[in-house]
Amino acid sequence: MNRTLGIILCVVGLLILAWGGATYTTREKVLDIGPIHATRDQTHTVPFMPIAGALVLLGGVVLLVTNKR
Repeated sequence: MNRTLGIILCVVGLLILAWGGATYTTREKVLDIGPIHATRDQTHTVPFMPIAGALVLLGGVVLLVTNKR
């Protein structure tokens, strides 16, 4: 069980370090006057902290190393 969890944590940690962040788009209503509608798409970025990816990766490595003992 620890080996599987360690491998999963290593993969997730590497993905966080490689990807760097996630983006999503929201649509805002800017103008709504009768039959006239105007919207605006706005892109937001949620950065992943590199330290978080490193900690997850380190936790996976620790689980893999302690499993072998």
